[in-house]
Amino acid sequence: WLVTVPLAKNGIIAGCFLVFIPALGEFVIPSLLGGSKTLMIGKILWEEFFSNRDWPVASAVAIVLLVILIIPILLFQRNQQNQREADT
Repeated sequence: WLVTVPLAKNGIIAGCFLVFIPALGEFVIPSLLGGSKTLMIGKILWEEFFSNRDWPVASAVAIVLLVILIIPILLFQRNQQNQREADT
């Protein structure tokens, strides 16, 4: 554990991003599994753009989704930069 986990940390984090980013924007699977009662940000975005035609609200939801996605990516990049500086 003391050797394997630190070496696999970057791969684990990248795998989490590969699941986290598409899962936030997904709208088909939540609507199929949960019906109309579940609230997912991707589904709300889809409904505001295409069902309600409420472009200002849909744009605001899209910006919120973008911020939610950018924050973990920036934190990961900062962590990677700190690790590179510590290695040199």
